[in-house]
Amino acid sequence: MNRFDEIYGIAAGRQGGKEALDAKLGDPKTRQQLAAIPDDRWLSCMTKCIFQAGFNWKVVDSMWPGFEAAFQGFDLDHCTFLHDEDFDRLVSDKRIVRHGTKIRSVQQNAVFLGELAQDHNSAAEVFAHWPPDDYVGLLATLKKRGSRLGGNTGQYFLRFMGVDGFILSRDVVARLMVEEIIDKAPTSQKAMKAVQDAFNTWQDQTGLSLTQISRVLAMSIG
Repeated sequence: MNRFDEIYGIAAGRQGGKEALDAKLGDPKTRQQLAAIPDDRWLSCMTKCIFQAGFNWKVVDSMWPGFEAAFQGFDLDHCTFLHDEDFDRLVSDKRIVRHGTKIRSVQQNAVFLGELAQDHNSAAEVFAHWPPDDYVGLLATLKKRGSRLGGNTGQYFLRFMGVDGFILSRDVVARLMVEEIIDKAPTSQKAMKAVQDAFNTWQDQTGLSLTQISRVLAMSIG
């Protein structure tokens, strides 16, 4: 595994220099910023990522005001208590993408967020204070306790909300393979731990966020 400055140099060369690369890295939100996000916005973003998975993102974007209206602004209490009559109505609602199992995931994820909030002031507090050096633990929690939040769906959800972490895109996986950290797209706990360990090492070397490291890895390939 190369030191991160070597990978950074490759990315800078591909992106037109250090300044051009740095301008593309951005910053994750602070813990204070994350904790201030209302829980309905977390459910909204979860739902958007779920509906975008395997579908045209632009179509979902254009329909999103309809989604917000159909699900009452993703109010957790409202969505938690959706029942069969609601689902029958929603699956015929032309304001949204009429995908039955994805529609049901809204209720399931509202319950999940409510459970996270039980021992904290809000679900947002859980996301805000999850340690970045166990980001794979957060991904595992989304997959196990949430609905349809495994794989890249959960990773994109966290990225869009501003949580510090990585996305295992094709280019990031390719760089991790070049660095001999993994030999294929990681799916096992062992492989995910190897990925987390590598990111933690690079973060210790650089002081960069996991988000920034992830973007550098991607731009060292693509």
